Amino acid sequence: MPDVNRDVDVVVVGAGQAGLSAAYFLRKAGLVPDEDFVVLDRYNGPGGAWRHRWPSLTFTTVHGIHQLPGMAVPEPDPAESVAPVVSAYFGEYERRFALPVHRPVDVREVRDLPDGRLVVTTDDGEWRTRALVNATGTWEKPFWPYYPGQERFSGRQLHTADYRDREEFRDRRVLVVGGGASGIQLLMEIAEVASRTYWVTRREPVFVDRPFDRDWGREVVARVADRVSRGLPPESVVKATGYRLTPQIEAARRDGPLRRLPMFDRIEPTGVRWRDGRFAEVDVILWATGFRAALDHLAPLRLRGPGGGIVMDGTRVAADPRIHLVGYGPSASTIGANRAGRDAVRELRRFLARRPQPVAA
Repeated sequence: MPDVNRDVDVVVVGAGQAGLSAAYFLRKAGLVPDEDFVVLDRYNGPGGAWRHRWPSLTFTTVHGIHQLPGMAVPEPDPAESVAPVVSAYFGEYERRFALPVHRPVDVREVRDLPDGRLVVTTDDGEWRTRALVNATGTWEKPFWPYYPGQERFSGRQLHTADYRDREEFRDRRVLVVGGGASGIQLLMEIAEVASRTYWVTRREPVFVDRPFDRDWGREVVARVADRVSRGLPPESVVKATGYRLTPQIEAARRDGPLRRLPMFDRIEPTGVRWRDGRFAEVDVILWATGFRAALDHLAPLRLRGPGGGIVMDGTRVAADPRIHLVGYGPSASTIGANRAGRDAVRELRRFLARRPQPVAA
């Protein structure tokens, strides 16, 4: 890494959609890259979480990719894999707008300094900053629920984050746990090669046939924003939106693998068992059980409240105007991430314009 100023006005943690959006608006606001702000990214290349998506996720099956501010997304072949295209797009975006992304830099923790600033400790030293934009997303925090007997299962268990290709499930009996977008997509993909599939969810999935228009989007954002403003953890996107009922989904519900079973009660060495005695023998359990916000590095600041979440006012942590969370709560989408980056920088400009208060002796 070249010599850089370790005393800045803003540190952005994460160079995914939300982090790059924030960096773009900081640049537009007149902050000087590497002098006034830096972006710290733990990966060894651009793309954020997109670089880790499974190869079979194509532009046909992906839910959607929204452009970063100021630069259109390329139009690839619909059958092309998403991960390399989006990673290249993010890399070109960083170059075009001369964004000061430093990688690989792993942020270990963020703490208070006596002078009112924050110190960001990494595996490559420390940065001292007046404000922090956290854009670490969720990919690093896959959620694994626990069920009795789970440790004794003799087959394979993996999470969505570990999925690469349907061929590894060929001729296997596969149980998919979870009713989110990735669970549904992977179940339909695996079912084409598996000898048998099962699908279990804690709640009955909600399928909707209304278009995802602006009104629906506002309803979803308002619902999630209400939760985080009360200090509750954000809920999953599908829980807030329901799953879009496409012709393919209708066919899979009628004739194919989307036949939902309630959650089992325990895991046995060769399968899962329900309380009523039913048993399903399986070779693989795929936990499509979502992710949690990757915020462990902020733990020293004690931002979480009794509700388990962080009380938010827009993108700003309500209790600490130095800290903004983008890609969190209502901004945990590609469209929302862009808006969050813009809104965070607007507030930070006002915050940075204030004269620093003297430190009491």
